[in-house]
Amino acid sequence: MRTPPNERLTSDIADEVQPGSSGSERRCVLSGRVLPRESLIRLAIAPDGMVLPDAAARAPGRGAWIAPDRAALEAAIADGHFRRALMRAFKGGPQDQTLRVPEDLPARIEAALMRQVCDRLGLELRGGNIVLGSSRIEEQARSGALALLAHASDASEGSRRKLDQAWRVGLDEEGSGLMGLVLPLDRATLSVALGRENVVHVGVRRGSGAHKRGPDAATRIADAIARLAHFVGADPGLAGSKAVAKTSAPADDDMKLREGLTS
Repeated sequence: MRTPPNERLTSDIADEVQPGSSGSERRCVLSGRVLPRESLIRLAIAPDGMVLPDAAARAPGRGAWIAPDRAALEAAIADGHFRRALMRAFKGGPQDQTLRVPEDLPARIEAALMRQVCDRLGLELRGGNIVLGSSRIEEQARSGALALLAHASDASEGSRRKLDQAWRVGLDEEGSGLMGLVLPLDRATLSVALGRENVVHVGVRRGSGAHKRGPDAATRIADAIARLAHFVGADPGLAGSKAVAKTSAPADDDMKLREGLTS
């Protein structure tokens, strides 16, 4: 088969550093915008031709990348632009004529992004990078040991304000108005993700889990939160962000992708 110019037939998972860029970038198949890979959502094809979210961007085979914008995705699905964009992205593959787009794809993506945030928090907790408990968080915040402070979406305004103020003191940012992130997760979901009871606030230690050639724990968590928040149209940087709505999307999408994708 003749390969069309600029057409990719191999996996798109390996990093590609664009000239002048500090990291890997990908092109959104809907808007055409080139954005950092960590801010986009990867879609892949299961063996049965079903298009599924690959939030961790680890499934083998070719993928298509979209910006985290649920409203734009739903509009593109409704007017047929999404299917046409996927056909172009997967052109030349064995399933380019048999793509199956689930009706609830936006809900599946939202659920996958939520699982990604929960999984990331769990990993960082096991890595010793997270501080829990209001008293411990306040103590470490005042000492300047925290790089990131986050609150459950249903945390009280008073408890958020108290810890935010301690964090500003530790960072020598008094009077700046700096506030911790409001997570797109309520305390019940946050507690399940971290395997603890009544988790309302999360602190991430400064410089924890840092690697010479990779982001630290605070950056990894913030990136995962930002993708989810942007997809649902929330602003995690402002107090009062709306919690992510619970979805009933199937939880086995990741398993379908791990079982093997077409290349």
